[in-house]
Amino acid sequence: MSELVTDYLDRTLPWPLRIKARLHLCLCGACTRYYDQMRRTVRLLGRGPAVAAPEDLEDRVIRALSEHPPSSDR
Repeated sequence: MSELVTDYLDRTLPWPLRIKARLHLCLCGACTRYYDQMRRTVRLLGRGPAVAAPEDLEDRVIRALSEHPPSSDR
């Protein structure tokens, strides 16, 4: 389901595969939870206007990472 969920949500799967995916969702709790999470994520992201990142954001992130590199003990 993880490979099909985007096309399933977009309704672009061919009908035979869409029916198989739907049947699988009826039987598999783990995939149903994953599908529901993806469906809610898409709905939440589509609600508000896109917010532009500050122009200097990339430079600030690179600078912060160079000043505080991740520790090598992870």
